[in-house]
Formats: sequence, C-alpha cells, structure tokens
Amino acid sequence: MKSKSALDLADVKAVAAAAEAEALKNHWAVTIAVVDDGGHALWLQRLDGAPPISAQIAMAKAHTAALGRRESKAYEDVINQGRTSFLSAPTLQGMLEGGVPIFKDGQCLGAVGVSGVKSPEDAQIAKAGIAALGLRG
Repeated sequence: MKSKSALDLADVKAVAAAAEAEALKNHWAVTIAVVDDGGHALWLQRLDGAPPISAQIAMAKAHTAALGRRESKAYEDVINQGRTSFLSAPTLQGMLEGGVPIFKDGQCLGAVGVSGVKSPEDAQIAKAGIAALGLRG
C-alpha cells in the first residue's frame, strides 16, 4: 500500500493567504480557489471587486489543473495551436491560464485556480500561493 501527502486546512489557509497577499499587493480583484488532488473544493475566496463569474472560472481552472496534473495553460496552448477538438474533453472546463497544480515529491496534492485579471497575472497569484508551502506548481 502506498502513502501519499495531502493538503490539510493549515496548508490551504497558507496558500490562500499568500495568494491573497500577492493579489492585494498588485491591487488585483480576483477569486482564489484551492482544490484537492481530485479537483474537489477546499477553499473559495472572492476578493472585493472581483466579478461574480470569476468564482466559477477560478474553480474550473483549479479543477482542470488538479485532474490534468499540469497547468491549465497547457490546455489553452493546445487549443490555440489549432487542436480545437480538445474543447470537447470531458470534465475540463477551465482551459485558460491561471490553474496551477501543487506538487510534492512528484505527487499532485491539488491545485490553485485564480481568475479576475489577465491570465498570466492569475497564474502569478496562484504560484505565489503555492510558494507559501515551499512547493512548486
């Protein structure tokens, strides 16, 4: 039987706080979502001024990054390079940059999804959150 690491509530709060700090530092109104390795919600936080739709987009980006075990930008790139049939992939709705998986010892623990500003900035916020754990996205 294998053992695996998992995000606990303290981890999730640390990620969310660091992501929020990055967003506030830059005066960005975003929604921050954190999910487990199965794409299930652990945290959703909509900062003041973030558009309502950003809550759904952030969660979708996190879900996609967790299940795909890669940044959601990878899917956006595939589609932008002409493989539009990938839009029909089941259960993957957040195929835009801004979803970043959380890895430890080669295992995906979950993901962070951010929405509300330009996609590279969303990813920047997500990565800042993950960095609070001393891990990479």
